[in-house]
Amino acid sequence: MASDSSKVWTVMSLVAGLGAAAVTRKLLDRSWKIAAGKNPPDNPADPDVSLGEAVMWASLTGAMVALARMIAQRRAANYYTRSTGHLPPGLRAGDKA
Repeated sequence: MASDSSKVWTVMSLVAGLGAAAVTRKLLDRSWKIAAGKNPPDNPADPDVSLGEAVMWASLTGAMVALARMIAQRRAANYYTRSTGHLPPGLRAGDKA
């Protein structure tokens, strides 16, 4: 049963994280277009992108995507806990990461 529980949690966590990252990226793209009046940089490493713009885009996307993934995975863990009566594998006290 523990193996099945672990697989279920792995899938739930992965789906929550990927979904949150995709939605956040789309929102950031739209927000950047509104705020800057142009599309966000496709590749911040491109020399044609100003350093300030590259740093801003990389910082914004990195922080917001990580935050969205964390929130989505915490919500998935809460749902898992309510459904099973215990924390997901890896989040229980004494579990190794």
